[in-house]
Amino acid sequence: MARQLPLVLAVVIATTAVLAPATVATADGKTTVVQEAKADAAAAHAAQLVSEMTTAEQAASIVMGHISTHDPAALSTYMAGNGLGGFILMGGNVPGTEADLQTATAALSSDPALPPLIAIDQEGGDVSRLPWDTFAASSTLKDRPAAETAAAFAARASLVARSGANVNFGIVADTTPDPSSFIYSRSLGADPQGAAERVAAAVSAEEPFVASTLKHFPGHGAAPGDSHQLIPSTGLTLDQWHQADALPFIAGIDAGASLLMFGHLDYTAVDDAPASLSARWHQIARDDLGFEGVIVTDDLGMLQSTGLPAYADPVANAVSAVVAGNDLVLTIAHSTPETAGQLAEGIAAAVGSGALPAERLQDAAERVMKLRLELAASSAVWAPCADCAPAS
Repeated sequence: MARQLPLVLAVVIATTAVLAPATVATADGKTTVVQEAKADAAAAHAAQLVSEMTTAEQAASIVMGHISTHDPAALSTYMAGNGLGGFILMGGNVPGTEADLQTATAALSSDPALPPLIAIDQEGGDVSRLPWDTFAASSTLKDRPAAETAAAFAARASLVARSGANVNFGIVADTTPDPSSFIYSRSLGADPQGAAERVAAAVSAEEPFVASTLKHFPGHGAAPGDSHQLIPSTGLTLDQWHQADALPFIAGIDAGASLLMFGHLDYTAVDDAPASLSARWHQIARDDLGFEGVIVTDDLGMLQSTGLPAYADPVANAVSAVVAGNDLVLTIAHSTPETAGQLAEGIAAAVGSGALPAERLQDAAERVMKLRLELAASSAVWAPCADCAPAS
């Protein structure tokens, strides 16, 4: 039986209107949005911090690395030695208890005022790193009212926050009616409109606890095949995409998703390059859909897994990803403890050679830094209390 929503979550959901950033009327009758003022302050602070960084430090700050261990000393050494902006938790990072996981995630951060982005793939169901997450997943939610999605994802986000992670790569905005598709059971709906409603509900429920992420832009549904093994391809036109597969992403962006993960998907009618390496698709996300948050690649190691010679060099893939418009590059598959540092060195070298404009790196570093500052500032208000456990 699915677990009941913990009391602390019910209180947070019920008081969202009170705790959410308020609006204040000024003497001249204009309205100032406090949320926008805080965002502007974070952006200014981020720009200042990034301006004081070397090119090498900026490059490291936009790499999200990974090593497979939950040993606190090893994790601390890895992060401190590379100066990375992020770390992704996989199965090998999750020990047997929540308390031990909290110890491991705490070791990833040397400065509580500026924690790294600590991400996890906690979709629930088929893709779940936290074994104690028994809340409803997409496979059952996809046919249920959006309110049930909100309840499940609020509870799930609470577990993620309690673990010490601050980013959840957990909202699948892909949609497909094909049960044979590898993404079907992970999707929040078989039709674009229904998926859009549940995606928006999931984002709104997660954001009070952690930074939510929409994936895998521009959508796996139209492109058959598993991108862990190949680059799925579709001839869908941009107009056709806007009418269907785009809808869940638009809904999630409008609901306030903090991150947008780009998939290794080839929409041949739009661009020859896979979306993760396509400047055109990044322009669509920014200009057409209005996304202003952090754009992160799906695992760049997946490109190597295709076996295609064009993607055999992980450093070249990372540089191409940043040039295209990604703010954060993710490395998991095929990576060693040295890989993240090598990617950072390659990105910095690309700035020196002119292959990567310094302004593009600075822009990416500022977006990542802004999110880190916002998460640090909000954690004291939004993080669930340590003693609040989900009801059995």
